[in-house]
Amino acid sequence: MKWDATPTHLGASVWEFPPSSRWPVNDVVGRGADLKPATLIDAYRHGMFPMVSIDDFDYGPDLEVDVIAEELKTDSDLVWWSPLQRGVIPLDGLLVTRSMRRSARKYEVRVNTCFQLVMRGCAAPHRDQGWITQEFIDAYTELHNLGWAHSVEVFDENGLLAGGLYGVRIGGLFAGESMFHLLRDASKVALMALVEMMFVSKMSLLDVQWLTPHLKTLGAVAIPRSEYLKSLSLVVG
Repeated sequence: MKWDATPTHLGASVWEFPPSSRWPVNDVVGRGADLKPATLIDAYRHGMFPMVSIDDFDYGPDLEVDVIAEELKTDSDLVWWSPLQRGVIPLDGLLVTRSMRRSARKYEVRVNTCFQLVMRGCAAPHRDQGWITQEFIDAYTELHNLGWAHSVEVFDENGLLAGGLYGVRIGGLFAGESMFHLLRDASKVALMALVEMMFVSKMSLLDVQWLTPHLKTLGAVAIPRSEYLKSLSLVVG
């Protein structure tokens, strides 16, 4: 499957997400529904993404966890998010260090050759704040098989997977979901390759969900939700 392959048409979602004008003033905007392909793509088109549970996960200072915790205790632990302050990486603002450039010369980058392995790397049990369950792996692997989800993989000189990232592409949007590394700078090299591919494909919006200290060192910034939704509407078609 190629990066520029046309994804499979999915049809309409059976779920109707509330418009952004009805979203609460916190990062959580809904709960329930499912992880079917049409549901996921419709959610991304409208600025939302899914995660499970809020327990033991730091979603940033804008989320009043204590206030919404009881509300989220339902039979479904599928929660839909749209951060009030959205993390994005301006494509011309990626901060590339000398170390990253040196690492890029010794690694090999591939695209969409081992999507599920990348997801499992991101979901490794030893990682803190893990949220990628088998249900998510199955759902996003299906999205990958349908041409909507993509992985960027980094291999060492022995041909072993050293790191990578995955996410969802819709038009000019790449919604980054997670990345991991086993060797130094491997995930950063994957990010460098992603930005280059986005430039070549004339894409413009790289979403990284929340602005973390790590992502900030790579050039990520936070923009208001309203600004993100406006930019999103211009690129997803």
